[in-house]
Amino acid sequence: MDGELHPMAATGSVGTDTLARGSILPDRRPATRRRRIVWFGIVATLLALVLGGLYGFNWYRNKMTASYFAQFKPPPAQISAVTAQAAAVPHSAAGIGSLAAVHQVTISPEVGGRIIKIFFEAGAAVKAGAPLIQLNDEPDRGDLANYQAQYRMAEVTLSRNTHLAQRNYATLETVDQNKMQLEQMQAMIAKTEAIIAQKLVRAPFAGKLGVRLVELGQYLNSGAPVITLTDLAHLYVNFTLASQRRAEIKLGQKVNVTADAFPGRVFTAEIATIEPQIRSDTRTIAIQATMANPDEALLPGMFVNAAVVLPPQPDQVVVPETAVDYTLYGDSVYVVRQGGADANGKPVLTAHRTAVTTGARWNNNVAILSGLKPGDRVVAAGQVKLQDGGPVVVSDNPPPQPPANPTPQ
Repeated sequence: MDGELHPMAATGSVGTDTLARGSILPDRRPATRRRRIVWFGIVATLLALVLGGLYGFNWYRNKMTASYFAQFKPPPAQISAVTAQAAAVPHSAAGIGSLAAVHQVTISPEVGGRIIKIFFEAGAAVKAGAPLIQLNDEPDRGDLANYQAQYRMAEVTLSRNTHLAQRNYATLETVDQNKMQLEQMQAMIAKTEAIIAQKLVRAPFAGKLGVRLVELGQYLNSGAPVITLTDLAHLYVNFTLASQRRAEIKLGQKVNVTADAFPGRVFTAEIATIEPQIRSDTRTIAIQATMANPDEALLPGMFVNAAVVLPPQPDQVVVPETAVDYTLYGDSVYVVRQGGADANGKPVLTAHRTAVTTGARWNNNVAILSGLKPGDRVVAAGQVKLQDGGPVVVSDNPPPQPPANPTPQ
């Protein structure tokens, strides 16, 4: 029938239309690919230009920085310089010790008794023989009076019997007994007087008293402590040295003594005793020196540094202690050397770090065992701003001196 649509015809008609449209519309995929390629090329070109610009800028900056520092010369550092000199270096054998009193005792009664009088003040200075305390001696004085009366009676009896014996009215045996009784009374009197004297406790020597340990009315047993008495005018310095120093130590040598309580002050002692044997545990030798302490500044029991003065060591290089830079990597100094002349004809000075070996130190000086020779100029102040080989200008100001009496910390 004419009104019916044939399936094949419909299908063929659709395919024909599709092919017809496809043949009419242009293919856009090649154009889109070209635009993407162009876009990526532009972005890559811009990125390359940016990166190249950054690289060139950094390269130019580094070049100019290096050129600036290569041509930059810092101004010379202001320093103080001294000349190393050859001098005799004091030599000593140092040790650590303590002080002891030549005369020191704890006062104690020889007999017991009750204190009835105290004659001293704690901390006072007393003379030899000065009374300190009085113990109750009334019973002993009563015994003394009794013995004295018996002595007088024995004396009278002896005299009477002696006259009777001369007339043969008394026997010689009776006279001998009377003599024995008289001598017994003399012995009892002497003993009682000694006991009375013991109950008055006196200072055995002149010195300074300590803290009082007793009270009035207190009963003391024999040997009970009353107070300490110390003679501060003379002290012992007891210290030790290594046994290897024995050949250098002799009696009568001078010993310089210093104490932390008195910084900067040196006391003088003299060796009085050298122990005739070496301690097996420490291999040290004990030495005792005596020293005067007129102002009573030092006290027994203080720790001190003792240095036995030995003959000085001659011809050693000496510089101020401020010139030496002490570090964990070794000791060093800056040596000032002349390195030509500038445009005005003035000498150019440079400082060069030089390793040294230090020796003894004394009075703000230090001995240099190696690394320097006499005549070398070294930096004494201003090292903190120096570099090895850097230019320097020597100031006319002397190097700073440490305080004469440093404040103890």
